[in-house]
Amino acid sequence: MIKKTDNIYAAQTDKQMFSFDGQVAEVFPDMIQRSVPGYSEILKNTAKFAQRFVTNDSHCYDLGCSLGASSLAMSSGITATNVKIIGIDNSEAMLARCHHHIDAYKHQTKIELHVGDILQFPIENASMVVLNFTLQFIAQQQREALLKKIYQGMNVGGILLLSEKVCFANSDDNELMIDLHHQFKRENGYSELEISQKRSLLEKVLVPESLDEHFFRLSKLGFSRVNCWFQQYNFVSIFAIK
Repeated sequence: MIKKTDNIYAAQTDKQMFSFDGQVAEVFPDMIQRSVPGYSEILKNTAKFAQRFVTNDSHCYDLGCSLGASSLAMSSGITATNVKIIGIDNSEAMLARCHHHIDAYKHQTKIELHVGDILQFPIENASMVVLNFTLQFIAQQQREALLKKIYQGMNVGGILLLSEKVCFANSDDNELMIDLHHQFKRENGYSELEISQKRSLLEKVLVPESLDEHFFRLSKLGFSRVNCWFQQYNFVSIFAIK
């Protein structure tokens, strides 16, 4: 598939809020590669975690699956048999393109896609669950309930991979990480206008938390092992094992 260039914010926009609409879906692969440090590494290692933790006769979930990159990454690593990957996203525009994206790649594990609300969608018999930069868009008061539902639907020994943008308690450290992230974007061809406009729109819908907050909540819910396996600037990926 041809990857289209993200220039949504190259000119002054009258958008009031960032959303995963058709315009974003069309350029999403380019947008996320140029905006999220370490995204390719996270996907590559999602396959390695899947190889180690996905068990026979179980389900894997990609919650907020967007165009299915994490689903395909899991599929490429799975060696277990009779496994189904279930991708859920509430954006019909993203899911429409996700179907084409999934169909464009060879994958041995069945991938089933649903338009739906991950807060309501049932989780069961899960050996692996991926929340790849999804939880940060969920209202803070609803995050624990979602993670609790995930925990309850997971099999013992199953793994949750949670990738997020985080904040830091020290304001100087927080600003340093934000500045380095913006430098990353400049190096990937984004202008100051693009960076500024997207930041102001995202701040209305994306609310980051600290690593400590993530660790505390996951441990409180009962996960036996919780740790950060990847970090670049203010982007992290955490594993939590039931």
